[in-house]
Amino acid sequence: MTVFSALKPKKVLFIATRQIGDVLVTTPLISQARELWPDAEFHFLGYRGKLDMLKGNPDVAQTIETSDRPKLREYLSLFFRLFQRYDLAIVTQPSDRAYFYGLAAAHQRVGVLGGHPQGLTEQDKAKKSKSDKQNAWKKTISLHTVDVDYFAQHVITEKIRLLEIFYKRPQEIFNKPISVIAPAGDPITPSIAAQLHSPYVVVHPGPLTAYKRWPLSYWQSLLTWIAEQGWQVVLSASPAKQDLQLNKDILSLLDEKTRRQVVDTAGLLSIPQAGTLIRGAIAYVGVDTSITHLAAACNTPTIALFGPTPPTNFGPWPNGFIGTQPYQLRARSQTVGNVTILQGPGECVPCRKAGCEDRASSNSECLDHLEPNHVIAALQAATNK
Repeated sequence: MTVFSALKPKKVLFIATRQIGDVLVTTPLISQARELWPDAEFHFLGYRGKLDMLKGNPDVAQTIETSDRPKLREYLSLFFRLFQRYDLAIVTQPSDRAYFYGLAAAHQRVGVLGGHPQGLTEQDKAKKSKSDKQNAWKKTISLHTVDVDYFAQHVITEKIRLLEIFYKRPQEIFNKPISVIAPAGDPITPSIAAQLHSPYVVVHPGPLTAYKRWPLSYWQSLLTWIAEQGWQVVLSASPAKQDLQLNKDILSLLDEKTRRQVVDTAGLLSIPQAGTLIRGAIAYVGVDTSITHLAAACNTPTIALFGPTPPTNFGPWPNGFIGTQPYQLRARSQTVGNVTILQGPGECVPCRKAGCEDRASSNSECLDHLEPNHVIAALQAATNK
């Protein structure tokens, strides 16, 4: 049972030491904390190069960057910079490192706890018992903790629940519209802006890991259909080598007529620039990755291709949704607000594994069986085509 805390912090540190998508999904939490403590000063600690999702956020006074693998000297420098400067640390990731940062930085902490596998087998129970023991010290140093539920609890709900200890009636937190705050936009790189013409659809094929990929030939079919509608295709990509190569591989499959309708941004856009690009699009199509969450936050009609990941945990949040859970665990197609999530067939969907072979380089049969006609139908519905 959650016990009410009357703590009124003057300085708060939010900690999200993971990827850019993990930073973006903290923004509803930050907004809720601002309503709770209108005069407090908010700082944000995250990995270097991952904090662009907070650009222009009016509630964050300062961002603090650290390496994802800091050496001893950087650890010590960060320790002395943070040491007991804050009244409260809000630890939004379950890692030991994030909790150590919170312990060093603040007098009080609330945080997320992970490592609770689903299932009732003896092996599952043993793993849960082990993770409970590993998390015991985190509970001891925290005012309040929230357990991760990778299947039933949405990550936005998980983050906002970190504040429930500060409400006498915490259930009321979710009785109003909740939105993700997209970063302020920057002007698009002139060489790309000069190629754009409306209407256009932004397509982002590249996930962080291979098991979230959609087959190349399917992208070929989708891009060909988009071009046949008289729309331009804008291929989005991160600067990562595998994303750039993926876009090249897709382009190599297109006929010359379709190719003339495609603009490849080739990893040249920053996150704020990508936001500007997406806001101008009639629709966005992408895989399970951070830019898809950005598209939803920009209020652009967003079609997200999901494989092993449960949408009930990490589906792009439809802005303005009231409640704790926008999505069903399994549905071939479900639309909530501006977001449509498509899943492949199979009773194993979603498995939350790293593909069928449970490794980063694996394929996912559920995505292999999510055929282009399903995506085209969703795009037609999103654009009233």
